[in-house]
Amino acid sequence: TDQEDHEPTADNTEDSNHDPQFEPIVSLPEQDVKTLEEDEEELFKMRAKLYRFASENDPPEWKERGTGDVKLLKHKEKGTIRLLMRRDRTLKICANHHIFPVMELKPNAGSDRAWVWNTLADYADESPKQELLAIRFLNAENAQKFKVKFDECKEEVRKVLEKSGEDLDNENQVVEKLGGLSVKDKVSAEKEDKKESEKKKDEKKELKAEEKN
Repeated sequence: TDQEDHEPTADNTEDSNHDPQFEPIVSLPEQDVKTLEEDEEELFKMRAKLYRFASENDPPEWKERGTGDVKLLKHKEKGTIRLLMRRDRTLKICANHHIFPVMELKPNAGSDRAWVWNTLADYADESPKQELLAIRFLNAENAQKFKVKFDECKEEVRKVLEKSGEDLDNENQVVEKLGGLSVKDKVSAEKEDKKESEKKKDEKKELKAEEKN
């Protein structure tokens, strides 16, 4: 009958309950991944959307850089503070730069929930780049909370720099003091690394030539 046709057989019942376990072909040990945030204290964290001004485009335009949590992190020993923002899900860094006193948050096109500011050296792409960034929050209240904390961080950094006798008007000095390399120094360092790499390659070639002889 039709009813008999739809009833599960003993074999089918066994198959449906069967839950085979497959051992992985390659066993990978768990890795302790360092985020470089271990030595920092989280002062602020809030969800937002980040943009960068793409001046290299023709015409120049604002480009979305990512949505995620923006953080203000204070180094426990140095007292320096940086802004770090990662994209949702991928956790890819879309903003990573130090806060220093000459930075100023300005309203973005009259919006009460967005700010614009300049940074001398943003390390989101590893190599430092001067960027004009904009950040937009869910509402005006959140945007104001960010600005209040941002300004507090500027004052904290100002005190750290004043104690060390740094010239606050010398932007390259400020960037270096805060733990990052200036663009000029970064380029020089990359050139030195390239020279060292080429030197090692030449040494390897010489060793191979000696082995053949």
